[in-house]
Amino acid sequence: MTPPTAAMKNIYFPLLFLSLVLLSACEELFEYHPNQIRLSKDERDLTAHNLKRLQNQQPGDTLHLLVMGDTQRFYDAASAFVDKANTFPYIDFVIHQGDISDFGMSQEFRWVHDIMKRLKWPYLTVVGNHDLLANGRKVYQQMYGAFNYSFDYGHTRFVFIDTNSLEYNYNGKVPDIDWLSRQLLHQESATWCQAIAVSHIPPYDNDFDTALEEAFHSTLKESERVQLSLHGHIHGFRADFRYDDDVLYLATSTVKEREFTYLKVWEGGYSFERVAY
Repeated sequence: MTPPTAAMKNIYFPLLFLSLVLLSACEELFEYHPNQIRLSKDERDLTAHNLKRLQNQQPGDTLHLLVMGDTQRFYDAASAFVDKANTFPYIDFVIHQGDISDFGMSQEFRWVHDIMKRLKWPYLTVVGNHDLLANGRKVYQQMYGAFNYSFDYGHTRFVFIDTNSLEYNYNGKVPDIDWLSRQLLHQESATWCQAIAVSHIPPYDNDFDTALEEAFHSTLKESERVQLSLHGHIHGFRADFRYDDDVLYLATSTVKEREFTYLKVWEGGYSFERVAY
């Protein structure tokens, strides 16, 4: 093989360098496979990150929360939600009711987070059934964290729980009733006096394991600490005492409908308002 001449080197090596630069840039723009997980450092462990932000806040006697529904592919509506949310003078945190993604692809999660990180307030998520599709389980765990988690903020404990029973073939383990019950056990030394349950699928929906429906409600009721259970999934607003007068099941519509719930919580009570944008 004839060695390259000096002229050839002057053309070849710059082209090779340019090709490598372009390939590197393309890696940031495209995924080689739809199930590939490519997350930057600031896109990982977002639940822990936002809980740390909460720890640096001082909760008042009344908590001010915004609750948003499924984002899926409704990126323009999600962006408009953030714009509206940022007009509030003060919000403690935002709750995303799940179905962050539509197909469980990492790029979908990243696109939504790129929108949500513009919020002036911390945001916390619960896993939705669409978030468990394809490689979504791994993406959610790496990007946000555990499917089931709880935390205390002021006088209230918030319990986020995976209720996507269908995605587990109704195996009798989702939602995890034992785990839920433990989170609602109240110790005398506890700083919280009441709790709010947060999940994607409400217990009356067909995607919820009917064998666990009664146990879910009974666990909330018998704790004597829960008056309110928050949900998404049904793509519409719904607020009713489904089983008795003890626990209100409040579902917030998808952002596609351009509305969210403004929730105020104080010791022993709450109020909510539907906000259009």
